[in-house]
Amino acid sequence: MVDSEPSSGDDLAWTTTGSDIDYACPGFEVRRDDVVLPDGTKTDFHYVDEPPAVVVLPFTPDGDVVLVEEWRQAVGRVNRGLPAGTAESDDADLDDAARRELGEETGYEADAVEHLFAAEPANGLLDSVHHYFVARGCEPSGEQDLDFNESIRVVTADYDDLLTEVLDGDVRDGRTALGITRYELAERWR
Repeated sequence: MVDSEPSSGDDLAWTTTGSDIDYACPGFEVRRDDVVLPDGTKTDFHYVDEPPAVVVLPFTPDGDVVLVEEWRQAVGRVNRGLPAGTAESDDADLDDAARRELGEETGYEADAVEHLFAAEPANGLLDSVHHYFVARGCEPSGEQDLDFNESIRVVTADYDDLLTEVLDGDVRDGRTALGITRYELAERWR
């Protein structure tokens, strides 16, 4: 995107005069935009550029939640959370991406998948949009199909216990905390 005018007409908007990829790796790129700030200052801004992602809150027929325990190198520990992953070019839509990620990471298949909400998890650092889905009637249907760099163990948890762990800060994964609390609020407001 070059020589773009602020699309919002907002006096806080920046003007992008150039854009390039500084670094690329599997899963994301680091983009550098040349920008002009509202006061006329010219500078650059770096951020992570990545495709849309799906986060799945999968319920078994008896109401338990299917979770993944996964090694996270950035924080040096196993993380417990909801299955998630990026949309791929061969996904017909985000519902398909949610079903695919659920199957690949857990070996479970859902009877029904419903979009819950979308969020920008860290829009000061990355352009990601995470689309949250609720999957119901999830049962094991096959083997995991993990990427070469995924170390994942599948577990189930009672929903109320998981909610308590999120509220107590025992679940530190941001995607999971956001998904569970948003789901809980949506259910209470129905």
